[in-house]
Amino acid sequence: MNAATPIRIWDIPGGIHPKENKHQSTQHGIETLPLPKQLILPLQQHLGARAEPAVAIGERVLKGQLVAEASGMISCPLHAPTSGTVTAIGPAPYPHASGLEEWAITLEVDGQDEWTTLAPINDYRAFEPATLLEIIRQAGVSGLGGAGFPTSVKLKARPEQKIHTLIINGTECEPYITADDSAMRYKAQEIIAGIEVLQHILHPEQVLIGIEDNKPEAIAAMRAAVGSKAMQVVVFPTKYPSGGEKQLIQILTGKEVPSGGLPADIGMVCQNIGTLLAIHDAILLGQPLIKRITTLTGEALSHPTNVEALIGTPISHLLAFAGLQPERLYRLVMGGPMMGFTLQSMAAPIIKTTNCLLAGTQDELPPPPPAQPCIRCGLCAEACPAELLPQQLHFFALGKDYDQLKRQNLFDCIECGACSYVCPSSIPLVQYYRAAKSDIRALDLQQHKADHSKQRFEHRQERLQREAEQKERDRQARAEKAARLKAAKEAEAAKPSAAPTGDSSAEPDVARLQAQKPSGLSPEQKQLKIAAATAQMALKKANKQLATNPDNTDLQAQIPELEQAARNAQEAFDKAQGEVATQPAAEPSAGADDAKKLKIEAAMLRANLKKAERAAGDSPSAEQQAEIAKLREEAEAAEARVPAAPATKKPVDETLKKAKLDLAMARAAVKKTERELANNPDDETLKAQLATQQQSFTAAETALHEAENNSPIPPPERQKVDKKPVDETLRELKTNLATSKADFKRAERELQAAKEAETDTAPAQEQLTATRAKLDAAAKAFADYMASKETD
Repeated sequence: MNAATPIRIWDIPGGIHPKENKHQSTQHGIETLPLPKQLILPLQQHLGARAEPAVAIGERVLKGQLVAEASGMISCPLHAPTSGTVTAIGPAPYPHASGLEEWAITLEVDGQDEWTTLAPINDYRAFEPATLLEIIRQAGVSGLGGAGFPTSVKLKARPEQKIHTLIINGTECEPYITADDSAMRYKAQEIIAGIEVLQHILHPEQVLIGIEDNKPEAIAAMRAAVGSKAMQVVVFPTKYPSGGEKQLIQILTGKEVPSGGLPADIGMVCQNIGTLLAIHDAILLGQPLIKRITTLTGEALSHPTNVEALIGTPISHLLAFAGLQPERLYRLVMGGPMMGFTLQSMAAPIIKTTNCLLAGTQDELPPPPPAQPCIRCGLCAEACPAELLPQQLHFFALGKDYDQLKRQNLFDCIECGACSYVCPSSIPLVQYYRAAKSDIRALDLQQHKADHSKQRFEHRQERLQREAEQKERDRQARAEKAARLKAAKEAEAAKPSAAPTGDSSAEPDVARLQAQKPSGLSPEQKQLKIAAATAQMALKKANKQLATNPDNTDLQAQIPELEQAARNAQEAFDKAQGEVATQPAAEPSAGADDAKKLKIEAAMLRANLKKAERAAGDSPSAEQQAEIAKLREEAEAAEARVPAAPATKKPVDETLKKAKLDLAMARAAVKKTERELANNPDDETLKAQLATQQQSFTAAETALHEAENNSPIPPPERQKVDKKPVDETLRELKTNLATSKADFKRAERELQAAKEAETDTAPAQEQLTATRAKLDAAAKAFADYMASKETD
């Protein structure tokens, strides 16, 4: 392409012209920082998956050595910016608006700045583009001007995306920031060399270097470095936010990136000035990305400048170099005043995307005035470079109407802050947009997980269904085979040679048929037997609980009902056995098989329901709730289709039942008042209450005796059980042993707590020794007594 070919300059909609404040930091060139004592290397310095540590604590590393590996396709490795020793791997201060920590590798600098072995490439044109992309990837190069997207992934276009235009972003439209401006002034040759590497990789038809007209020194340096090369420096009027990727493409080419799309979709790739320097270092010098140019500016600094700083350098170290005046510092911003964010701590390090540190005074960065109601002036829509409707987005974000936000193309917002800048009501619009985007991403992720869980559940249900069908087919095959064998045996036995003639042949046949009758209980008898056993177990359990807690009125009221239920269940089972004994044996009916199938079906559905509830956990998604409700309906319907087992109900004397319940409640009320009176023996009200309750208890006893005498139901037969006397000595020894164990365990916990709190452990140790001695004595006394019992 002819470098002299004029390029038409297009305009973008909206935009603003804030005060630039760039001259403060361009007076000293690019300065070099002294080595800090410590570097903090966060594992998340790029868009995508966090890097995984490749070193151990205590290990010495060299400058440029790999310390963390990329953990996926969209990820970046991390390298040591200087030589030193790894002292920690874990949470550390991180430059984020939340102030939360992030996993990082802490490096203690040894001051030797000793390089690892490098592999520079003298003639990169002899290498395939894929090889160069892999070198860029292994060097940890990510975008140094935006979100930090891994550069190798961005350059690796799909086959259908033919890249015809390479755009170099030298705009740097954000106020205060001059990192790229300084790079173009003093490192123009390295930038052009990086562009030529990209030309070899992408083979674009044209290369456009876009620079705003407020950087005359940078424009002159870049034009001198370009010379007659196949690339062109394009100068255009200054307007914020011309540095946005989509906005710059529109300015230089007149083409718009489609909503939700990427520049590669229209055959273009855009790269930042700092990224080109990193590509130059990775290919021509063999150096990984371990440093970057950062602007230090703001009225709270006495020496604003641009520095080439090592990644991981603490922010406090940079500000001290720039002459920070703490008494004047009001707000510390990473990035520019439009799109940057306030830092919570100076202990955090700079990372690959840190292009500016703005130390502003209160006059320079005053607090925003309180937000007022929207007056629908429309200035925000006029300023929006993406031609969105900020006012509508604000209302939908307030109402959390995420569907409308998607329809209004919320994710086309580049969060430039132009709408907030011009808003006369001082509404922080961008904050609402960021929060809404975060909520939408979280909901989309939750929906994705729910869909994945639903698919897994459906696949499992299908597998279980297939297995159940296969089992049924196998069962039918076995039944058919058994029937064929039985028919063959009967045919063999019916042959004339196999049986004598005459009437006597009937007797062996009868014996054979009797022997073939199925033995055991019928399904109805099995159900009644299980019901009787369950009722007996429930009664025994209730009696045990009542023995340990005699004041429990609920248990006292349940005992008569459980006794009656146990009697009814046992009588029903006995009656069913008697009826079957007097009836001739019959072949199983089709109805019994159908009932069995229905029971199996109901049991499977109930099991699937329980598994679905366990899989959903305490916070099921909407899809999981719907699936659980569906399974519950199916299980209830299947259980309803199961025919009820026949049972003989005994008449219930309601008067007798009520008399027993009244007596239990009266007894509980008397015992409760007696306990209260024991604690307050002088309470006359309790004494009067107890007298009244005792009268009620006596009346309830009388009513129960009358109900038993008048009841048509005969009283149950009670058998006298000869119980063994309680061994009071053994009970006391067991109690002492259990108490000693509990005291010993408590002393252990108190000693552990004292050690964790780093307090005096001597009292806790003495208590532990005493309780151990007590436990040993109790255990010995119990063992001696048991031994004496055995000898007796």
